[in-house]
Amino acid sequence: MTIVLRHDAIVRSLRRNGMLTVGALASMVGASRRTILRDLAALRAQGFIIHAEAGPGGGVQLDPSSVQTSPRLSVPEVFALLISVAAMRADGNLPFAALADAGLAKIEKALPPEKVRDLRRFLDCLHVGKLSPEQDLSDVRPIAPAVLPAFETAFLQRSPLRFQYRDAQGVKTAREVEPQAVLILTPLWYLVAWDPARDGFRHFRMDRISQPEIVAGHTFRKRHVPFADDVCPYRDLLK
Repeated sequence: MTIVLRHDAIVRSLRRNGMLTVGALASMVGASRRTILRDLAALRAQGFIIHAEAGPGGGVQLDPSSVQTSPRLSVPEVFALLISVAAMRADGNLPFAALADAGLAKIEKALPPEKVRDLRRFLDCLHVGKLSPEQDLSDVRPIAPAVLPAFETAFLQRSPLRFQYRDAQGVKTAREVEPQAVLILTPLWYLVAWDPARDGFRHFRMDRISQPEIVAGHTFRKRHVPFADDVCPYRDLLK
């Protein structure tokens, strides 16, 4: 269990059970007492109000009105929220656009400066267009959870990306490319990348990508992607 998941589990357990001993929490999340004490200190630093009572019958208790005051959202998480809103907006299916934008603005405002910079760089890679009505959607699958975090590192560090790709006929090949953009054609999502082996741009459906990994020790240059006229940058949707 990661630190983030363990912290979430501790908060949920305290909310549901009221007062718990450190030993009980340790047993619930599979960690040592010392780790739980460190986790409780970290949660207090994030804004959670956690009371402690010593002695028999004592333990730790989360204040019922306690909420987190410092943001823990990662850049991929915020990016996922933004691009989901962008996809719905482009598809004309965002009935509460103003409220969604206001909520996202509050999230962005709470981000540390370095995360804001990363988010802006990430968003500069995002483009939105319209899917052809003739597109076959019979084989659309869920996108692997590991794809977006790998994309974050690839785009921000300009590191090549290696992955397994399944084409329309189901044939799998190993690919190593230079990610240049993400293209949303709802409900399909594409990685637009420069493929050195083929000396050209290639579009990879993200639901056909698996086992993504960063190629460490190498970087690539940003290239101009020649999109079609009906494709626009994400930021243009906000104008």
